[in-house]
Amino acid sequence: MSNRDTLFSAPIARLGDWTFDERVAEVFPDMIQRSVPGYSNIISMIGMLAERFVTPASQVYDLGCSLGAATLSIRRNIHHDDCKIIAVDNSPAMVERCRRHLDAFKAQTPVEVIEADIRDVTIENASLVVLNFTLQFLAPDDRLTLLTRICEGLKPGGALVLSEKFSFEDATVGELLFDMHHDFKRANGYSELEISQKRSMLENVMLTDSVEAHKARLHQAGFAHSELWFQCFNFGSLVALKDGARA
Repeated sequence: MSNRDTLFSAPIARLGDWTFDERVAEVFPDMIQRSVPGYSNIISMIGMLAERFVTPASQVYDLGCSLGAATLSIRRNIHHDDCKIIAVDNSPAMVERCRRHLDAFKAQTPVEVIEADIRDVTIENASLVVLNFTLQFLAPDDRLTLLTRICEGLKPGGALVLSEKFSFEDATVGELLFDMHHDFKRANGYSELEISQKRSMLENVMLTDSVEAHKARLHQAGFAHSELWFQCFNFGSLVALKDGARA
């Protein structure tokens, strides 16, 4: 059972910027379920995509794995004996808990959990790569470089799942979906103070893009096809495909 997220329930004198530290890791499952609309659907459907795209003798990368929810969903849906999942996060607190969660659910597909910056990880022989609400925390100038390396490391016919919080080129729609997201958080028990303080901490470290910007960048990185496959308010997920026949 996850601890309840009360990190921002009292006024904080100096908010600073967001970090995925021990305190966040402790309440992360509750935080993300109450903050990200559609999160559970995305996690379960990542497993469905894994069943479709993971090929024998290939590797799967979960970049920015946090506590391993996507990794667990992928592992449940891999039915080949000779695959490997590589789960990467730069937060020691997240990595420690991810290893614990994975150890609690035994499965045939091995998982290597690495504490590292995803920009330093070599992507090779990959049939599926997942960036589940991760790219938005990278500096904008680093995003194309990472996506290009992912595309180059994917096998022909391989897939990237890219889940993000979106901004919108239509300001009226953007404001509506922004407000609906706050309604979602209020409905899940967050106070105005909690919503405001968390937003202040995130605004310097989570820089969002529009769906159009994501698709243009994916094309520039070398992906032949990309499309939005899930959206709820201002959160969603794209799938990008590398050209070529799958093995």
